[in-house]
Amino acid sequence: MSTMAVEDVAVAPVDQGFWTRTRKVGAVLLALGLLATVLFGALATGEQARFTLSEDAAGAALKIDGTLGAILFGLVAVAAGVAMLAGLPKRWFTLVLGVGLVGFVLSFLCWQVSAAPAGQNFMPLVNIVRGTFILALPLIFGALAGVLCERSGVVNVAIEGQLLMGAFSGALFGSLSGNVWVGLVAAAIGGAFISLLLAVFSIRYLVDQVVMGIVLNLLAVGVTGFLYERLMQTDAQKYNSAPRFSNWEIPLLSDIPLLGPALFRGNIFLYLGLLLVLVIHIALFRTRWGLRTRSVGEHPTAADTLGVKVLGLRYRNVLLAGVVAGIGGASYTLALYSFTKNMIGGKGFIALAALIFGRWSPTGALLAALFFGFADQLATYLGAINSAIPSQFLAMLPYLATILAVAGLVGRVRAPAADGKPYIKG
Repeated sequence: MSTMAVEDVAVAPVDQGFWTRTRKVGAVLLALGLLATVLFGALATGEQARFTLSEDAAGAALKIDGTLGAILFGLVAVAAGVAMLAGLPKRWFTLVLGVGLVGFVLSFLCWQVSAAPAGQNFMPLVNIVRGTFILALPLIFGALAGVLCERSGVVNVAIEGQLLMGAFSGALFGSLSGNVWVGLVAAAIGGAFISLLLAVFSIRYLVDQVVMGIVLNLLAVGVTGFLYERLMQTDAQKYNSAPRFSNWEIPLLSDIPLLGPALFRGNIFLYLGLLLVLVIHIALFRTRWGLRTRSVGEHPTAADTLGVKVLGLRYRNVLLAGVVAGIGGASYTLALYSFTKNMIGGKGFIALAALIFGRWSPTGALLAALFFGFADQLATYLGAINSAIPSQFLAMLPYLATILAVAGLVGRVRAPAADGKPYIKG
């Protein structure tokens, strides 16, 4: 097995003629840049847009005239779009696209911050960064669960149910025991239970994996909703008052401007999520287990020929994915909120989108999760400053970002070749 090399082969784009994918994206980016320059520039005010490097309006800040900033950053997006339309080399695509999108977002923020009511025309960057990571946490855990499953050849649409069962189990057993660690273990077991059902029916009985995932999501919603009404609503003090993990401050690192207070004054879920990204990435691409996992997800027959126990490895990885997702669900009920019915609210499906957007890579999934977390945090911030944008649209912002990212930015990607295909040993 050690001599077997498994490579991720990218599918070459098939765009032909003038309108390649780069030029199409460039045209969209140019339109967004013109919109930002003209519309956001006109709606912004002459008030300063302040981006403070703290948790409030005090302290050092980056300042720019609202109208000037909206126009200037809009022109950055225009320039990025023009560069793509001019036939940008492929190796610069991601960088220029990122610069253009950042320019568009900053133009939008200059309008919103400068037009905010007096006393609210500032954006506390520490709070934005901290909120982005907090809101991205369940997405990070969920996307990592998807990586573990789909790199093994099993489609994991049940991330929503795994997160929900983890949140419920953590709240229930944490409340009954009065011990936050018991709640964390119970959350991991709850997520693993959903994964066990996925593994048995998909791997052993060859049930369609997508259909099975949807069924398990509905099962988790039904079971947790029923027990919530029968137990937690009738006696919340006993069944829905789990203790919370406290924040842990890391000396010296927590004093780093901007990132320090946001990243190094967090709870165990923040540190564990970032650590798992690193560990799974190294394990997946630098260890024998990772080589075997990728081979099972790409060419299970060849892996079986070389002595890899394909079904056993899939079982183990799917169960491990459930443990990871269950812990992600506990980040709600053991750190932030009490349990409520269907409290995950579609985050499992956004985690699935982050998995695809991140191209089935742990680090890519992390970046995608942070992108969606920022969209969620931005909606919260705009609501707090009484933005003129309707609240209904703000509530849709994370989901719109998901659709745009997967449909427009991710481009052509290739899932593991055996993903979703049951393996029948000959």
